[in-house]
Amino acid sequence: MTVPADGLPARVRIHEVGARDGLQNEKGIVPTEVKAEFIRRLAVAGLTTIEATSFVHPKWVPQLADAEQLYPLLGDIADVGDVSLPVLVPNERGLDRALALGARSIAVFGSATETFARRNLNRTVDESLAMFAPVVARARAEAVRVRGYLSMCFGDPWEGAVPVPQVVRVAKALMDLGCDELSLGDTIGVATPGHVEALLTGLNEAGVPTDAIGVHFHDTYGQALSNTLAALRHGVSTVDASAGGLGGCPYAKSATGNLATEDLVWMLDGLGIETGVDLGELTATSVWLAGHLGRPSPSRTVRALAAQ
Repeated sequence: MTVPADGLPARVRIHEVGARDGLQNEKGIVPTEVKAEFIRRLAVAGLTTIEATSFVHPKWVPQLADAEQLYPLLGDIADVGDVSLPVLVPNERGLDRALALGARSIAVFGSATETFARRNLNRTVDESLAMFAPVVARARAEAVRVRGYLSMCFGDPWEGAVPVPQVVRVAKALMDLGCDELSLGDTIGVATPGHVEALLTGLNEAGVPTDAIGVHFHDTYGQALSNTLAALRHGVSTVDASAGGLGGCPYAKSATGNLATEDLVWMLDGLGIETGVDLGELTATSVWLAGHLGRPSPSRTVRALAAQ
């Protein structure tokens, strides 16, 4: 039953990360054709922002080594509707590869903590920002949309709780490079609603507007939906999620799956918030992919609906 609540956005844009953030954490290699069909089915289900792949060196993320083969297979998705297919690029070489294939939306991936920056990017936080600067500048010169991911915004497995001012400093620096959007990552899933509100308020006070912010929660402690609701009450209207709850982080072993897109859509549908997503089609897609992965979906909503 739909029961709206006051103080929430009328519409939420779901930034679907299953094909990139989800599949990069799989132990096995998913065939390129299966990835392409997965993305096509997500588009048919009504998702309009589907992160397709990552142009990182195959040595670091072998699960996405087929980016050059995959991206050309996605041209027909434009026929599904107004669908954006952003890709992750780690540096200028990654940007070159993405632009050569016609990518019109990219993302860079930074860290709010020094330890994770070292482990993930082999650089300090400030060195990584310096690496992103020419990437963002060149992308903007090509009229390519740029998203800035910031990981470890709430907690770090090596450093512990991450102070809000520390996150705000790096987030502001990332936005000052010229990013169009900032995604706040709770990489190990330790955030709670009050912490979410405090960080969003701190970002606003530093000049980062709410309409430029997306949230990216992991469900390690079962808090992803409650944290999402806290962000929605603050005015955030872009939420990252992964079909079937796929994903984690190959560089932070305590990170479990992303917020499942189906669980998010169930909550938003109940609140009367528009997403444009057909929950039945989406659930069928996750059940189909689970068959290819050889294990059931971790999404509670997928399990409940599939059992009916």
